[in-house]
Formats: sequence, C-alpha cells, structure tokens
Amino acid sequence: MTDLELWKKVILSLQDKIKRSDMLVWFNSTNLDSLVDHKATIVVPSVFTQEWFKQKYKKILFDAFKECGQELVDMEFEVDSNLLHENSNGVDVVHLLKQGDKKIRKVPNKLEVRVTTQGHSGQNGDTFTTKMLNPKYRLDNFVVGNDNRLAHAACQAVAKKPGLSYNPLFVYGNVGLGKTHLLQGTGNAILDFYSDSVVVYGTAEKFTNEIVESIQKSNVKTFRNRYRNADCLIIDDIQFLADKERTQEEFFHTFNELYHENKQIIISSDRPPKELKGIDDRLVSRFEMGMIVDVSFPDYETCLAILHRKCQEMEMLIPTDVLEFIAYNVQNSIRELEGVLVQAIAQAQLEDSTPTINSVSKILNKLGKINLVTSPEKFMESGRKPMTSCDEVIDLVSDYYKLTKYDLIGERRSREIMIPRQVCIYLLRKEFNFSFERIGTEFGGRNHTTAMHAFNKIVRDIKKDQKLVRDINAIKKEIGL
Repeated sequence: MTDLELWKKVILSLQDKIKRSDMLVWFNSTNLDSLVDHKATIVVPSVFTQEWFKQKYKKILFDAFKECGQELVDMEFEVDSNLLHENSNGVDVVHLLKQGDKKIRKVPNKLEVRVTTQGHSGQNGDTFTTKMLNPKYRLDNFVVGNDNRLAHAACQAVAKKPGLSYNPLFVYGNVGLGKTHLLQGTGNAILDFYSDSVVVYGTAEKFTNEIVESIQKSNVKTFRNRYRNADCLIIDDIQFLADKERTQEEFFHTFNELYHENKQIIISSDRPPKELKGIDDRLVSRFEMGMIVDVSFPDYETCLAILHRKCQEMEMLIPTDVLEFIAYNVQNSIRELEGVLVQAIAQAQLEDSTPTINSVSKILNKLGKINLVTSPEKFMESGRKPMTSCDEVIDLVSDYYKLTKYDLIGERRSREIMIPRQVCIYLLRKEFNFSFERIGTEFGGRNHTTAMHAFNKIVRDIKKDQKLVRDINAIKKEIGL
C-alpha cells in the first residue's frame, strides 16, 4: 500500500468521528508525505491548517492510523502551498468521500423527477429552470444551537424525504438569524440526495415582480409553469405578499397544485403565520397545515461557535478573547456578528496586525455600541439579558420550587406543579421571547395554545398575587435578569 493509499484509508476511517463539513474544510488537499520508523509526516496546504491539525486532530489521527494497521510513535505536520494547485498530489476529499459513501440514495416513488438544466422542455412545451442556489449555504455547515436545533432538524428531515415530511415547512424569525441559510441549505441538500429534482428558490418580492411582468407581457402561462413544475418550491420572506391580492391569489393556486402533487413547499417569514398582517386567511391556514419552526438569536456559546467557524472558512487565527468579546457585545443579528468579525479581519490585514479587543471595540463604537463588556462577569453586571437556553430556565425554576425537571415538563397537573410550570412558560416568553411553538415543544410536545394559555394566566395573576410576583422576581434574579 502506497503512502497516498494509506492516507485515503485513514481519511475514510474518520467519517464517523469528524463531521463531513469539517473533513471537507480541513482534510482537502492534504497528503501523507512519508511514513518512516513509525513516524508519519503529513503535508497540509497552509499554516492555518497546520495549527488546526496540531490542536484538534493529532490524537484522533494516531487512533486512525492504528485502526488502519499502522501504530505510530510520532507525527508532524509540514506546510506545502503547492498542494492548492490543481495538479498537486493532495487528496480530493469531496471525490474520495463520494466514492466511500455506501449510502444508496433512491428517489421515493412519490417524487416525480424532472430535468434541472436551463432550457429543457417542461410540460406543454414551456421551459423552466432550477433556480441556482448559493453553494456556500449547506445544512452541514450551519452552526446548530439550542435556539435553532428544531428548525435545523426539520430541514434535514425535509431534505431526505421532500414532499413526504413536514409539508409545508414554515420557518420564521427576525432578520439576520439564518433563515435564508436554512432554506437554501435545504434546497442544496435535496439536490444532493435527488440530483434530477427541480428546486425553485426565490423571494416573495421576486415572485410578485414576475407576476407583474407576466401580466404585462400576457405570458402568465409561462410564469405558472415555471413555479408549478417544481419538485420543491422555496419562497423567502413571505410577509412581502401582504396586501397584494393578485399575487396572493396566484400563490394560493400554485401552493394547492404543488401540495396535492406531494411536492415540497418551504416558506420563511419574519413572524409566525397567525401574526402575518395583510395575508389572506386561506393562505395562513395552509401555512399552518405543516411544520412551523422558529429561529431565534443564538446563545453566547453558539455565537462563539459561529465566529470560530467563520475563522475556519477565512483561514484566520483570531485570539479567543477577541472572539469572546464580539460574542458578548453583538446580540441582534448573526449577520452583524459575522460582519464585525469580517471588518476586524480586514482592518488587521490592511494594517498587518492581529485583531485585538481594543481594535474591535472601535469598530463596535462606530456601529453605535457603547458600554461594551469584556468578560462573563461584566456581561452579567451590565444588566443585559444573558443568552439563556430553555433547559437552563427550566432547571432554575425546578430548583426554585424544589421539583424535578420531569415534574415541570411532565403530564401531572396538581397545583404545586401547574403554577411553577406556568411561571416557567411565562419567563421563557416574556424575558427571552421564545415562541409558543418552541415552548410547547420543550414542555413535552404540548400544543402552542397550551403555552399561550399558561402565559396569559400568569399575566393576569401577577396583577393580584404578590407572592407570585416575589417568586418571579427571585427567579429572574437567579437567572441574572
């Protein structure tokens, strides 16, 4: 076995131990330069990759070599930038993993396959295309945290069985929280599983503009075929259909035709269906027929993971305290979080320096952020709401009332359990703005109306029950609010 063959075998053995997305990022264009006297010399394309291998993968590589029949006593990593050239001897991990992938992907019987190439004929001779999706948006490079775990899982399920699981899928949340990444990532995943499928992605604004244009050109039939011949239709920012009666009428019929043919429909919005203003009730009712999931701003740990991931993609080593400083002080949008990091890196490159807390604070000041915090202690002292997960709040409320977590989320309905349960739901909604759907899921899969009833009951009771007010204030203090 040659060194190259051994290295490929080692990489394939790591498939169950390292996420596929990480393997594509870090192991591509690498090679085993030599194996002499039980010492392996591995060549990588950049200094950044070299440092990452030393910090993250050295131990796991020792185990992988042993699994492949080579017990090592030493390992070193050398940099060879020539590995990035097209004809280098670096391993093409994308091709390697496809070859080693034993999973047979079959198209379900209910999924009608259509061509995806621009200009091919669809039904009735009209042409249609698959909308090109941004390849950087993948489900496997989406950073999953407590606040988007359900949405990510739903998108994965839809990608594996489009039209058969969670149809329609409705994803909602504020601007800049990753909805577009999830939607396009799902579209890309569907095409990975079913390469002959037609995935059409667009915004509600684009849908509206195309209707106007087709009416002006008396070409509505072509417009309809473009959208109704899709195996998966993805529409972003559906709230922009508000008060556009003709557009809503067209979308209603498009939705019905696709739904009845078991074609997948995925929709995003900045709010849940019930809160959409200016949208026809019959459309809202259809949005509620499937799975509704929300995406909230992630907790501190997930923000930090997003920043680390961005550094990997940009091949930049940023001091951990700088990344923590950004995560402490950006609490509105993932786009803003990444934007501050990109600005810090760009500034450092122009000045041939390394980003520091001081340099990043100047960037944040320009964005109008003052009273910046630099540590977890100051973060709590600042009076800001800490990024707390549902589980943490449930645990704190359980401890306060001397109950178990399973008492709180279980089925028992005695008064000594019902009041703490309602208090917990109230805090999750009032202080952390979790959706009622999300809260219901966390509390044993209850309906969102149950969570809404519990919240409203506490809102009424705190107006007349001083003990309840004291209990809630005490719990809020424990949380750090």
